[in-house]
Amino acid sequence: MTEQAVVADGMKIEWDVEIPMGDGIILRADVFRPIRDGQYPVVLSHGPYAKGLSFQEGFKGNWDRMVAAYPEIMDGTSNRYQNWELVDPEKWVPDGYVCIRVDSRGSGRSPGFLDCWSPRETRDLYECVEWAGTQPWSNGKVGINGISYYAMNQWHVAALQPPHLAAICVWEGAHDYYREFSRHGGIACRFLTAWFNRQVVRVQHGVGDRGFRSPVTGETVAGPPTLSEAELAENRVDPGIEVLARELEDDYYRSRTADLSKVVTPLLSSANWGGMGLHPRGNFEGFLAAASPEKWLEVHGDSHFAPFYRDSGLALQKQFLGYYLKGEQNGWADRPKVQIDVRHPGETFVTRAEAEWPLARTAWTRFHLTPDGGFGPQAAAGAPVTYEAMGEGVTFSTPPLDAEIEITGPVAAKLSLSSETEDADVFLALRVFDPEGKEVLFVGSNDPRVPVGLGWLRASHRKLDAARSTPWRPVHSHDEKQTLTPGVPVELDVEIWPTSIVVPKGYRLAVTIKGCDYDHGLGDAGVANAMYQMKGVGPFLHDIPEDRPPEVFGKRYSLHFEAGREPYLLLPVIPAA
Repeated sequence: MTEQAVVADGMKIEWDVEIPMGDGIILRADVFRPIRDGQYPVVLSHGPYAKGLSFQEGFKGNWDRMVAAYPEIMDGTSNRYQNWELVDPEKWVPDGYVCIRVDSRGSGRSPGFLDCWSPRETRDLYECVEWAGTQPWSNGKVGINGISYYAMNQWHVAALQPPHLAAICVWEGAHDYYREFSRHGGIACRFLTAWFNRQVVRVQHGVGDRGFRSPVTGETVAGPPTLSEAELAENRVDPGIEVLARELEDDYYRSRTADLSKVVTPLLSSANWGGMGLHPRGNFEGFLAAASPEKWLEVHGDSHFAPFYRDSGLALQKQFLGYYLKGEQNGWADRPKVQIDVRHPGETFVTRAEAEWPLARTAWTRFHLTPDGGFGPQAAAGAPVTYEAMGEGVTFSTPPLDAEIEITGPVAAKLSLSSETEDADVFLALRVFDPEGKEVLFVGSNDPRVPVGLGWLRASHRKLDAARSTPWRPVHSHDEKQTLTPGVPVELDVEIWPTSIVVPKGYRLAVTIKGCDYDHGLGDAGVANAMYQMKGVGPFLHDIPEDRPPEVFGKRYSLHFEAGREPYLLLPVIPAA
C-alpha cells in the first residue's frame, strides 16, 4: 500500500506515510489531522504493536471488559480507529491536534531488524519527533502520549533531548530495564519472552497475509510482504533470551535504561498502584530523578488501560498537553505536583493533592516480624523459623487493628535469612485481611486480584548501591554475586514497590515470605479471552528452571530472630489529618 490520503470521520487521514531514518530505513506512520489546513500540535506514538491492528480484534477481552465498565469510552467516536494503548484520534483531532502512529522498526508495516528498546529504536523515535515537528501542518511542538511500551520509550527519547519534543505523558511506563521487569531483585521474570511472542511477533513486519488485516483499510497490518518463519526469526531478537543470558547488570541493560538526569522535557508521570511487576516503580523513579523542573506525578488504580481511556484520564492528558503544546491557559501550571488516589478496601479511592513524593509527613515505622507469627511495633528474639522454599512460606500478621491506619509510599524489609544451599530467592507480599479472615484483593494492571504490595530479592544479589539507597528504598547494585554459606544467615534489604492502602479498624495487616511467586490460592481468575493465567501476579512469574535450578532454589530457608537483628518492615505510615 502506498501513501494515500482520505477524508473520513471529520479527519484528514494519510496511511503509511514514509518517515526516512538516518540509516536509510523507512518507517511508516498513519497521520490523522484536522481537515482545515493550518499548523497544529502533534501527539505522537512509536511502538511495535501495529498501528493498523484494531483494539477490538487484537485484544478483544480487554476491550470488552473496558467498555463494559466505562461505556463513556464509546461516546463521541465511531471507534473505528481504536488501537491498543494509544489515543483515539477521533477524540483529539477535533480539538486541533495531529495524531501520528508510527510502526517501530521491524514491526507492523515498517521494515528492519526488530530489537525492542534498543538504542537504534530510540534514535528512530528521536528522528520521528523531529520529522513531525518540521512538517508544514505542524506548529513545531510534539508531545508523546501512550501506555506501557508507548510510555517507556518516552524516558529514552527525552534523554536525547530532541528540539521539537515539548512534553511527554508517561502513562504506566517502566524505566529501569533490569530492575523493573527483566530481573526483579535479580530473579529472571518469565514475562518478556511470553509478551514478545504473544504481542510483538504476531505483528512483526513480514507476517503479512498470515496475520491481521486493518478493518478500515483492508490491508495487512504486518505487511505488505509475507516472509517465511525462518526469515522472520532472522530479523528479530527475543529480549527474554537476552535477559536469561545476563544475570548481572551490564551494558545491555544500561543501554536500555534512560539517563533521567538528561530528561528536561516537561512531563506527566502517571502510575498505577496495581501495576506490580512492570510499571509503577518506573513512574515514581522517573518523576523523582528526571531533571525537568516541570514535572507532575499522578497515581491511580484500576486496570492497565481503562484509566487512560475513560473521561477523567482523557481530560487529564488534554489539560497537560493543551498547556504545553497549544499554550492554553487552562490551570495546569497551578496543579499540585503530586495527585494520588488513596486506596481503600472495596476498590474505593479518595483523590488527594500532595506537594512531593514520598510524602514529607510520612512517619517511617518499623513493624517487626516475630517468631510466633506476629507483625507489629514490638520486636521479639527467638529461634529461627524454617520453611520450604517452594511451599506456602510463612505469614506474619497483626492482630485486628484497634484504629484505622494509612500506608502510602515505598516499603522496605530488613531480614536475616539462611539457606540450605548457596543461594535463596525471597518473595514478599504485603497483604490485608478483613475481619472474617478473607484477603482483601485489588484490581491490578494485569490481574484482577492482586495484593497490596510485592517485593523480590535473590540473596546473592544483596549488595546495596550505597549512593542510591535510602532506608525506605534499598537499591541493589546487581554487579556481583555474593553466594551464601549453607546455614549461615545474611542480612537482606528487600524493596517492596510503592503502594497505598487505608486499613480499616478490625482488619489485619500481614506479610508473607516465600521462596516462589505469591498466589492468593483462589485459582485462575477465569477472565474471558485472557492471554495468561491470573493467580495474583498476572504474567510476572519467576519460574524459569535455567534461572532457578531446584537443587539451589528448591530447598529450605530459615528466617532468623537474633536479638538486635530482628526482622522488620519499614512502613510509610501517614498520620491522620
